[in-house]
Amino acid sequence: MASNTILNPNARKAMDQLKFEIAGQLGVDFNQGYKGNISSRDNGSVGGAMTRKVWSQYQNSIAAK
Repeated sequence: MASNTILNPNARKAMDQLKFEIAGQLGVDFNQGYKGNISSRDNGSVGGAMTRKVWSQYQNSIAAK
């Protein structure tokens, strides 16, 4: 069962940091607070890049074992 409950409080901080880092790399103006001026495409590109990076790091950690 999927859940949006954060099990580790530090995880939210790390994911937010990753989100802003990737948004900066993609050139998306992703400020804290209101994000209604950002297109769905730009928001999706940040989320997709986050997923690819996390998945890649996971695969690398498994391969190193």
